[in-house]
Amino acid sequence: METSRRDFLKLGGACALGLALLPAVKGFATGSGSPEYLASPKALQGKRWGLVIDMQKCWPRYGEGCRRCFDACRREHNIPIIDNPKEEIKWIWPEPFANAFPEQGHEFMAADVKDNPFIVLCNHCDNPPCVRVCPTKATFKRRDGIVMIDYHRCIGCRYCMAACPFGARSFNFRDPRPYIKEINPAYPTREKGVVEKCTLCVERIDTGLPPACVAACPAGAITFGDLADPASPVRQLLKDRYTIQRKPELGTHPSIYYIV
Repeated sequence: METSRRDFLKLGGACALGLALLPAVKGFATGSGSPEYLASPKALQGKRWGLVIDMQKCWPRYGEGCRRCFDACRREHNIPIIDNPKEEIKWIWPEPFANAFPEQGHEFMAADVKDNPFIVLCNHCDNPPCVRVCPTKATFKRRDGIVMIDYHRCIGCRYCMAACPFGARSFNFRDPRPYIKEINPAYPTREKGVVEKCTLCVERIDTGLPPACVAACPAGAITFGDLADPASPVRQLLKDRYTIQRKPELGTHPSIYYIV
């Protein structure tokens, strides 16, 4: 009986020690309370990643039929092609000015701005409403500002979709795998009943590469960088060029800027 009691006390002590160390281990691994993967030593370092999209460079190529940023994103992330607009999955896609910037137009604005499409995606807001409403913490913001979704935690309640003012999230009403032409084995596929969206290619950033849309653009219209770094390429563009954001009046502080 004494031996059993001693073993029980040892086990209890070990469990208590493990529970005491768990927060420290998590903090060391992620640098925050969010469920992140351990990054490679080659990972790009930044405090708040963002994009500047130069539509003046994009529109001529787009008019010629260029869709490389869309195609690169689709291949990289196993995005299904579903023809039904009510069930389609969108990570990066075109929208007319009136839809992308509903409060910023006027009747005398330039035709090349009003009539041309804009590239839109998740804005990776600094103050993301989607994070606040998620009941399972499946949606979270990484310490580098990227807003993510943990597909295993997502219960498909779609609160995040209702909270997102940019329509940047899609719900899988059906199993998406049959609608993927060629599966990229390096990136996980999703399943029916979960929400998904642009992740700003964290799988590339965490291995030292820029987002796929940035690398694929032949016109150099999409610039990636750290918004917290005054010397970064995005900050230089923001300093030198006039830019606009989507729905800035809402106070979500988007990390995506547009040169028009």
